[in-house]
Amino acid sequence: MRLFAAVLPPEPVADELAGVVAGLKQLPGPDGVRWSSRENWHFTLAFLAEVDDEVVPGVCERMERAARRTAPFALSLRGGGHFGGRALWAGAGGAVAELRILAGRAEAAARKAGVTMTEHRPYRPHLTLARSRGDADFTPYVAALGAFAGTPWTVSELVLVRSNLPTSGVPGERPRYEAVGRWPLGGAAKDADAAG
Repeated sequence: MRLFAAVLPPEPVADELAGVVAGLKQLPGPDGVRWSSRENWHFTLAFLAEVDDEVVPGVCERMERAARRTAPFALSLRGGGHFGGRALWAGAGGAVAELRILAGRAEAAARKAGVTMTEHRPYRPHLTLARSRGDADFTPYVAALGAFAGTPWTVSELVLVRSNLPTSGVPGERPRYEAVGRWPLGGAAKDADAAG
């Protein structure tokens, strides 16, 4: 199965971002931009690509350890940018150093579980908002995102997500994501149980 580790924004944060994206869609911009669906918004921590079914339990065990070793931290959506003319994204604010640490731990967890990671690049936190098959000029969107500073939230879990690629052959169909594992950061669920 095709997997990645991620941080997902909570519903109130997604609501706020949806309002911003609705405004971006009203701007004059390039043709052929495909906007990411709200249910697919996430910060990728580590992309595992195709993982054999028999390796998945080990991946889950290692991801749980990575989550347990990381304390919850504050994050927000802030600003935006683009990767060439291919992708428009919202950036991260708040405890970005902690997000980078969690990304490093998720990648190490996958490697220790036996996943061959194809490449290692410096981690650049981003939440993809739109993609283009061509070389789109995202300048107006990036300018509009420049002043965006979202409401902070506490990142409290690491999520392992399966990407189900389109199979229907219908043009424009997009991958569908589903969580296959969720682990509280820093043992947050255990602490909550003890307090209750």
